[in-house]
Amino acid sequence: MQIIFEYHDVKASSTLEETAKNKLEELGTKFDMVIRADVFFKTENTTSNNTGKICNIRLSLPGPRIFAEASHDNFKDSILESINDLERQLRKVKEKMKNH
Repeated sequence: MQIIFEYHDVKASSTLEETAKNKLEELGTKFDMVIRADVFFKTENTTSNNTGKICNIRLSLPGPRIFAEASHDNFKDSILESINDLERQLRKVKEKMKNH
């Protein structure tokens, strides 16, 4: 699986990339249909202290792309929530593929 990282108003971080890469590779071993992952990190000014560090992940696979976004007070939690959301979506896609 190819993984591409983009940063918007965030300084590039090897720690963030390593965390996301490890989680995405775990996902890739469970769901071999994933071809590519685009990971976007950005910050946003919010009124809440619990949000503002955003992680968007878009996965390319045969058929439609799937997307997840999460906003927390730190990027690690945002990555984990996005990965969990993607895993749920991938399970649904895999089920549909089995039924056909």
